[in-house]
Amino acid sequence: MARALSDAEHRRIAESIRQAETATSGEIVCVVARASGDYFFPAATTALLVVLGAGFVVSLFLSGQWIVLDLPLFALAQIAAALCLLFVLACVPRLRLRFTLPSTRLRLAHDNARRQFLARNMHRTEAHTGVLIFVSLAERYAEVLADSGIHTRVPGNTWNDLIEALLEKAHEDRLADGLVEAVGEVGRHLAQHFPPTQRDRNELPDHVVEI
Repeated sequence: MARALSDAEHRRIAESIRQAETATSGEIVCVVARASGDYFFPAATTALLVVLGAGFVVSLFLSGQWIVLDLPLFALAQIAAALCLLFVLACVPRLRLRFTLPSTRLRLAHDNARRQFLARNMHRTEAHTGVLIFVSLAERYAEVLADSGIHTRVPGNTWNDLIEALLEKAHEDRLADGLVEAVGEVGRHLAQHFPPTQRDRNELPDHVVEI
């Protein structure tokens, strides 16, 4: 699968993180996911329900027209339609999102953000001042997760405008620009509440992670 960011864009974002962290004791990590799940099973469930529903509607219509149904043949037709749809979903992953409920997509993307927060050791910084900027492209989802030390001074809704701007840039195929701006905005808030200290050290890598 093609990368979402070029090498030059990786270097640019890494430099923006380094610059932001010079003015704060906080730690910033960026993670970009192509998708937060393969969505086959949620899509397959919806697809099977569509086939069953369509079969029910067709049977009602034919019965209204006084057309006698051959039940075994009708059942085989439904099974064949379901298998064809499952085959298409297996071969064309992009279609799976169309058969997945929006609430399921958002839940999986949010869960992935939480997993990445833990996997990148954001919760293990000395003063609990780690911030994760997470983007999941397939779901058009972005989230900023801040550790407990930051919540005491920076409300969660502080990041709403940042997230909106980041999603807009990603939609315009300017993901790198969006991440650089997001890093700068997060850095400004951290610098205001968590300036660098004499004991300050770089606890987490200054680069963007693609998964």
